[in-house]
Amino acid sequence: MTADSSFVRALSERIDGDVAADGATLAAYSTDASNHRLVPTCVAFPRSVADVAALVSACRDEGMPVTSRGGGTNLAGNAIGSGVVVDYSRYLNRIHNIDPDVRRAVVEPGVVLDALQASAAAYGLRFGPDPATHSACTIGGMVGTNACGARAIAWGTTSANVTAVDLVLSDGRTTSLGAGPYPRL
Repeated sequence: MTADSSFVRALSERIDGDVAADGATLAAYSTDASNHRLVPTCVAFPRSVADVAALVSACRDEGMPVTSRGGGTNLAGNAIGSGVVVDYSRYLNRIHNIDPDVRRAVVEPGVVLDALQASAAAYGLRFGPDPATHSACTIGGMVGTNACGARAIAWGTTSANVTAVDLVLSDGRTTSLGAGPYPRL
């Protein structure tokens, strides 16, 4: 048994989500929309923020790199990594609420942009950025790359449309960053 397989087994025991290290999954997650290829140690699919915190702590303890992945649509290779690739889209993909009065949505990082746009449209709203990959890109991935799209001058970049984010720090603690008090998940 290799050190990596021991790590994968230990990580699987620490989180409620899924951890995959089979050849097909590693191959699928070794590429994104770029021309780069880097095979990860494993791919994790956390079910909760607590899973993300446990995963980050485990990776820190082992010196294992962490790469957060949205829809894998990035053109610069930002969605691949040699350690643990974390895919939020399987389980952390809920829109918690949309408040049309303050024009704000609370979403998890794995929400696909088109799903948010469809939900917001019911209130006559939209999330500003419109990247070409709108049907596959996730809000978390958009935040990570500050996605924009062809209409960025009119609708703004992701950072111009995000008011706050909840983060898991490298030591596993959570914090919120933003301009004001916003509802927590």
